[in-house]
Amino acid sequence: MQRFTLDQLETLRALIEDGTFEKAARRLHVTASAVSQRVKAMEQSSGRVLVQRTSPVLLTPAGAVVLRYARQVELLAADTERALQEDGPADRPVLISLAVNADSLATWFLGSLAGVAADLDLTFDLHREDQEHTISLLRSGAVMAAVTSNRDSIQGCVTEPLGRMRYRAVATPAFVRRWLPTGLDALSAAPVVTFDRNDDLQDAFLRSHAGRPGDAPRHFIPTSHDFARAVLLGLGWGVLPEQQCLAEIADGSLVELAAAHPVDVPLYWQRWNLSSPLLDAVSAAVRAEASRELRPLPG
Repeated sequence: MQRFTLDQLETLRALIEDGTFEKAARRLHVTASAVSQRVKAMEQSSGRVLVQRTSPVLLTPAGAVVLRYARQVELLAADTERALQEDGPADRPVLISLAVNADSLATWFLGSLAGVAADLDLTFDLHREDQEHTISLLRSGAVMAAVTSNRDSIQGCVTEPLGRMRYRAVATPAFVRRWLPTGLDALSAAPVVTFDRNDDLQDAFLRSHAGRPGDAPRHFIPTSHDFARAVLLGLGWGVLPEQQCLAEIADGSLVELAAAHPVDVPLYWQRWNLSSPLLDAVSAAVRAEASRELRPLPG
């Protein structure tokens, strides 16, 4: 494999994280021309184009491979530095990049990071993406680990189960009286709240209970907290995580549309297959929090 210098790898990381040659140059305290020359030297030595010179710059497939290598080198360097440091805090916090779906981020995931961030002097760069798409960020090298619904490990990664995130289809009592007077047979015509155009939970519930996706008006609410609030305000029905609706079901603010048929989404933790004490500590914290907050996977 072509060997790159540490300066070159750091330059590629800065360029992708900051988006332009000028911003990367300011971070690295060099000129934009120097950044460009380093990237060009990497491309010449590897025989591959690594970045598209757009604004912001974009990685090519070959660039994604090198970026992942650059971030692994950075993590191993941080592990080594801390192993050699006998006492006292680290010289600088280590940035750990992770991908997580919005519902996990809004309900249980942050609790796993609080203690480990303080204990190990870490900072986190969280990428919010649907659980079916977080794997693409891991594959591209943008993140070191991801909460995903994909149990199959991609190349260079390992996967372990976290548990099931349980969802329940709910609406306000007033909404049910107006739109569902005869029950779920009218659900496909009732207004629905959807997270974004990648969100299939509502349509999956409709296919199971109404036989087809609905063609009713849709409200797109792309934040987990506001999504739950929109359902609570009666804009439409929706499928919410238990952590965001059990109390409201209990006090009558929300009505469960099919109590015997919750929707379970299996979640897995997929991370670099790399011996790293820092990444190991983060993974252990995520596993521990998931065991408290998620339902176990069958089998």
